Amino acid sequence: MTTLISLTYAETDLDALAAVEGKLAVLVTSDGKLDPAGRRVNRLTKQAIARLVESERWEKVKVGEGASLGFPAGLAASALLVVKLDRRPSMKAARKAGASLAKFKAKDNLAVCVGGLGRAADLALGLALRAYEFDAHKTAEKTDAAAAMIYCTKPEEVELEANTAMAVAEGVFFTRDLINEPANILTTQEFSDRLEAMKQIGLEVEVLDEDALEALGMRTLLSVGMGSESPSKVVVMHWNGGGDEKPLALIGKGVVFDTGGISLKPAGGMEDMTMDMGGAGVVAGVMRTLALRGARANVVGVVGLVENMPDGRATRPGDVVTSMKGDTVEVINTDAEGRLVLCDIMWYAQERFEPVGMIDLATLTGAIIIGLGHENAGVFSNSDTLCDAFLKAAGAEDEGAWRMPLGDAYDKMLKSRVADMKNVGGRAAGSITAAQFLLRFVKDETPWIHLDIAGVASVKSDSVLAPKGATGWGVMALDRLVRDGYES
Repeated sequence: MTTLISLTYAETDLDALAAVEGKLAVLVTSDGKLDPAGRRVNRLTKQAIARLVESERWEKVKVGEGASLGFPAGLAASALLVVKLDRRPSMKAARKAGASLAKFKAKDNLAVCVGGLGRAADLALGLALRAYEFDAHKTAEKTDAAAAMIYCTKPEEVELEANTAMAVAEGVFFTRDLINEPANILTTQEFSDRLEAMKQIGLEVEVLDEDALEALGMRTLLSVGMGSESPSKVVVMHWNGGGDEKPLALIGKGVVFDTGGISLKPAGGMEDMTMDMGGAGVVAGVMRTLALRGARANVVGVVGLVENMPDGRATRPGDVVTSMKGDTVEVINTDAEGRLVLCDIMWYAQERFEPVGMIDLATLTGAIIIGLGHENAGVFSNSDTLCDAFLKAAGAEDEGAWRMPLGDAYDKMLKSRVADMKNVGGRAAGSITAAQFLLRFVKDETPWIHLDIAGVASVKSDSVLAPKGATGWGVMALDRLVRDGYES
């Protein structure tokens, strides 16, 4: 797994700043005020910070961003970054500042003077998240990641708070690594092995093989992997940190590669389908975070791991398969396979665990990208209470999410001539009819959310907290939801 940057925390030593090697950063408020460290560095550099703050260049710097000075006189540091950030910043601004520091740091050691900054732990989290780099398959010689020192007024308090944030960051990194992995590396077997390895951090992990899935009646899930040499699996992860209450269930689609099956996708862009296990990746990252921070809640994560390939044994358009629930499904399009995986494991989770709530995540439809782009996940729910709680958590963590509609009119689009339902309802409202399909496998008493993360799981350009590629979207929001609503 990609390791987090090494962060250490220490009391600010003004007399030592001149000798700091590597790169150095100080904070200046949006109205130009300097803290003691800023004033000392300003004096050492013969008023270079003051001249910067009075310039037009500084006016163009946004809150949370910075301006750099190369080889500043009076300092041993090779570069100085002056970051615009108020003493009591918003969470978003603090994390953005941390991300700016990570980009400025590059491969060098970094010292950051934050003084008595509020939300220093959020700045540390932003720095850690943006320092991520997936280079597991590059052959260039790798060196240990350079470290960062955070100088502050109460280092013990900041470190204690930041350690919890680093558990979240490690969950995000785990998710990003899984989503970024190529499919010839992250097979269904490798995926399940990595999840089983989390027993070492306190999770209970079970792996159900194809014989067990057949015995349970998970025939829609098994139908997706019929054309693959990789065996289909379901992995169940338990975190029992609460009392005797029923768990929250997190359900993840884990299609390690999606060719579309017999309904073959176009060649252009098919290489991106290594990320079609993004829902399972997020569930895995959340479970890792909960274990690392010792969450006082009961949560179960269930992921279905399959590969959708064309083969003589593959499911054909027009085939009818029977779900674990007992409903029959006419497969109109084998490229609408994610819902066939989810419906069985959703039913399994409800039958076995009777969860207090259930949230499924899937890179399910291209239609959600047409509707919401890459800024928001689509949110579908049968429960205003659970949905509002999730949207609040996502908003608090600045992870974009937008509620979408459900309704009987959309449900009628799934009517089949030969089975209980079709797996697709046509081009119109494609993400909504996919959610309506899943709703048929939600018990009346189960509060449920479906998150279509096709647009946010992996992106083509850098975002504030991540380089291009896997984002880890959802780990922070779901951890926040557990923290705020399910911990005892």
